[in-house]
Amino acid sequence: MLTINPVDCLTGSIEAPSSKSYTIRALMAASLAEGEVVVHKPLVSDDTSSCFRVCEDLGARISLHDDYLIVYGTAGQPTPKRVIDCGNSGTTMRLATAIASVSNKNTSFKGDASLNKRPISPLLEALNQMGVATQSTHGTPPHTVEGPLRGGGCSITGDVSSQFISALLFACPCAKKNSEIKVRNPPKSRPYIDMTLDTLKSFQVYIENHDYLAFNVLGNQSYVCRQIKVEGDYSSAAFILSAASLTEGVVEVGNLHINSLQADRKIVSILRQMGASIEVAEEAVTVYGGDLKGIEVDLSNCPDLLPIVSVLGVYAEGETRIVNCEHARYKECDRIYAMASELGKMGADVSEEKDGLTLRKSRLHGTQLNGFRDHRIVMALAVAALRAEGETKVTDDEYINITYPEFKHHMTVLEAQLS
Repeated sequence: MLTINPVDCLTGSIEAPSSKSYTIRALMAASLAEGEVVVHKPLVSDDTSSCFRVCEDLGARISLHDDYLIVYGTAGQPTPKRVIDCGNSGTTMRLATAIASVSNKNTSFKGDASLNKRPISPLLEALNQMGVATQSTHGTPPHTVEGPLRGGGCSITGDVSSQFISALLFACPCAKKNSEIKVRNPPKSRPYIDMTLDTLKSFQVYIENHDYLAFNVLGNQSYVCRQIKVEGDYSSAAFILSAASLTEGVVEVGNLHINSLQADRKIVSILRQMGASIEVAEEAVTVYGGDLKGIEVDLSNCPDLLPIVSVLGVYAEGETRIVNCEHARYKECDRIYAMASELGKMGADVSEEKDGLTLRKSRLHGTQLNGFRDHRIVMALAVAALRAEGETKVTDDEYINITYPEFKHHMTVLEAQLS
């Protein structure tokens, strides 16, 4: 249980943790490389630890050191174990499912209770079109794949998760034949596809991208890379930057690359649109606390921002509308419902919409809240509690370790009252 007391001011500086999304992509690519790959500054968290184990279950060997790890890859020939447990990591499960299908082995995937509710059928259908035998009872994990992935053509929906497309982009270069991946409708979360293409390029794997509606992939490519560095995480930094904007004071978050491809870099422009005073340097973002105003925010490409932007909305003057974010319902929990429910318990004027939320400036009070076993829900509610009247308690704080183990420490360094 996380306990938060209100504060008037946050001040100080912290370093953003390394990117979870880039860490997982670097590990998966390194697992397909030949020889030794050094991954500098990987995130070490529950999700990435799951990824470490899964990569080893795919046949790679990993040696973890203080601020880097060494991956000994499979040279494009994974040797997956019979059963692979992905814990709570959806990205890991989707990428590993496609990579395992390169092999002719029969491999079953499972996750925790939350992950086993998340959709997998669009990816399985696409793999099936490329020669992979697949099985899933309810279109969710547990599921089974048996290759080899032959390549050729496939069609996949783009409106459920970009991770399905990323998974195919990781696996198809290892197929014997060339591949064409057709996307039936414009994909959500395009920046995550860009991050995948960026990682693959670092490993000298090249993909033809036809406006995200088709991808042409040469078969028999080799993953080649000796060193790769993981950049800082805007997804995690969004909670700190938003907390700073809601309180008086000045907070600097370092280890944030100004030209990052990360989807959640949009939090900087959102805060600016809402009236926050922000300075952006080459590797840092500084926020000066002040008053915010409501805006309409399209989160179609960055659904992970929905929890924290909804918190900004209840403290901003006027009305804030979050739109085009229905896919946020298919994360660790239904995040639209979760934020409407818990902010409502605090006294927020909030309306749940099919694809987002409508929020109006509210006076919040502390109470006991449900974290929904979702790291982003817990951290967002902790930020909401900073300006509430009285003490707030949030369940499931252990789930913060999935992506941001240092969250409570960093908030305390900035003089928040968390315990």
